[in-house]
Amino acid sequence: MSDSLLHTINSPADLRCLPRTELPKLAGELRAYVLDTLSNSRIGGHLGSNLGTVELTVALHYVFNTPHDRLVWDVGHQTYPHKVLTGRRDALATIRHFGGISGFPRRDESEYDTFGTGHSSTSISAAHGMAMAAKLKGEDRKAVAIIGDGAMTAGMAFEALNNAGVAHGGVMGDVLVILNDNDMSISPPVGALNKYLARLMSGSFYASAREGAKSVLKNTPLYEFAKRFEEHTKGMVVPGTIFEEFGFNYVGPIDGHDLDALIPTLENLRGKKGPQFLHVVTKKGQGYKLAEADPVKYHAAPGKFDPSVGFVKSAAPAKVSFTQVFGDWLCDMAEADSRLIGITPAMREGSGMVEFHKRFPTRYHDVGIAEQHAVTVAGGMACEGMKPVVAIYSTFLQRAYDQLIHDVALQNLPVLFALDRAGLVGADGATHAGNYDIAFTRCIPNMAVLTPADENECRQALFTGYQHSGPVTVRYPRGAGVGVEVQKTMSLLPWGKGELRRQSSKPQLAGAAGAPRIAILAFGTLLYPALEAAEQLDATVANMRFVKPLDVELVTELARTHDALVTVEDGCLMGGAGSAVMEVLQAAGLNPPVLVLGLPDEFIEHGEVPKLMAACGLDASGIEQAILKRFGARPSLLRPAANQ
Repeated sequence: MSDSLLHTINSPADLRCLPRTELPKLAGELRAYVLDTLSNSRIGGHLGSNLGTVELTVALHYVFNTPHDRLVWDVGHQTYPHKVLTGRRDALATIRHFGGISGFPRRDESEYDTFGTGHSSTSISAAHGMAMAAKLKGEDRKAVAIIGDGAMTAGMAFEALNNAGVAHGGVMGDVLVILNDNDMSISPPVGALNKYLARLMSGSFYASAREGAKSVLKNTPLYEFAKRFEEHTKGMVVPGTIFEEFGFNYVGPIDGHDLDALIPTLENLRGKKGPQFLHVVTKKGQGYKLAEADPVKYHAAPGKFDPSVGFVKSAAPAKVSFTQVFGDWLCDMAEADSRLIGITPAMREGSGMVEFHKRFPTRYHDVGIAEQHAVTVAGGMACEGMKPVVAIYSTFLQRAYDQLIHDVALQNLPVLFALDRAGLVGADGATHAGNYDIAFTRCIPNMAVLTPADENECRQALFTGYQHSGPVTVRYPRGAGVGVEVQKTMSLLPWGKGELRRQSSKPQLAGAAGAPRIAILAFGTLLYPALEAAEQLDATVANMRFVKPLDVELVTELARTHDALVTVEDGCLMGGAGSAVMEVLQAAGLNPPVLVLGLPDEFIEHGEVPKLMAACGLDASGIEQAILKRFGARPSLLRPAANQ
């Protein structure tokens, strides 16, 4: 469009050349552009949160001299407008696609992405670190942390506030924390009076008067009275007392969609030294009525949709997802056992707990974005005879590793961890991938690790883990499985035992006489591509089911009756299930050739899961080709003669 402002903005420097009167028009174009781009995306992306940060993003880049001044976006799933304004407008259509730009800030993608994020509640710590570094280097720059009200439920945010609000060696960083309150969890703006108070408290007159009064009253009995009077009077008008106690100058709340309020307030705060705190109130899905009415549903766009009608369910029945399997099992198990408590760190919808919350509200425990607390509160409940089930993404359990070891495993408490999003998660990329849970859980004493292969086995594995007397993880991927029927009945899997799913027809220990006899040990949902590869290779396939306790008898039997072993897992190679198999072989004095297949020692890019798995050689073709490359050409060299 010839009159489009947005297409003239290739960097924030262009934005800062616009007259302020043009900014509302630009914000409208930016919101429409984000909505249109996501509605035409095959993969989709975060919708509601990005529509809600349009004006705030425009104001920040207009007021601050980015990238010299540092913007740190918490979580980062609300940075699509930021990406558009910082030279990535035309690349927005590729967001979250394989080879495209990331759905989160990445330092190697743009100089405007000052800190890589993906997990919540890190922004204040990072911005404080940047502000302190600037002071120590003698650089005049601002560091701004933009954090949501949900992320403020995490202890790390308050650790950072506690640290950033005091001087260190006489040095205090110039950090501005912006609380983007989009859930109306704290009082919303109250019109013109509120706007006036926000501008007044952020302005130089208020600050000068305040500091002048302090100096006059400092050594008089009236000082403490005046201080308390100011705090309590201010607390009656605005909910900022807690942040003032941390050492921040609190301003707000103000309307985060009102550029006439945002820009003057930010300009005032830009010139202030020391820790500042601005509270803005925004609305998820702002400007798109369907998203405003249902911000949970429209938090993320699933793929292509018509903005005029919103999301429409596919007519074709979808395969049941692993998340749904968990949600159904949780309700069924809660019906059968009144001791069951369901715990989530603010992931009710994502973890499939909506129905459980509806049916068992007193046994549903959402701790907020506080994974450490989630694990330890589960330990406390287990001490009192309850049966806690912690529904948590694999990537988020990383944040509670100390608690997993000290507060649960060390005490051998019966806590079941349902690890959703295990393995590669696709478009969310490396920050959300569950690549490491096998390695970091199996090394912990008392922990058991189950890796179900499909939907029905997932249900039975959850039931089996729930009956265990110690801590258990049951890991399963995002999305649907192969479509097997999920049995309503719940049956115990034989503890620590795998099963043979295919037997090779080749003679045992073929050696130089023929093609090698291969046994594939599959962990989790990679059983099915392993079975496909085995059909081409006439290989034996074992569904291992357990990483810990590992089926030692099955592993050693396969090692004695086959020329080579292949392990397959959708986790990291170092310390993973393949490593566990080799440890067993070493302990048994067996040394057959072993090919370990899994995720490489690198952070894997975002993209569609099938493409990523193929790139990692973990689809059926990749498994087959890896086996042929290693063992197909020289079968006589497979196994030392002493072991034949």
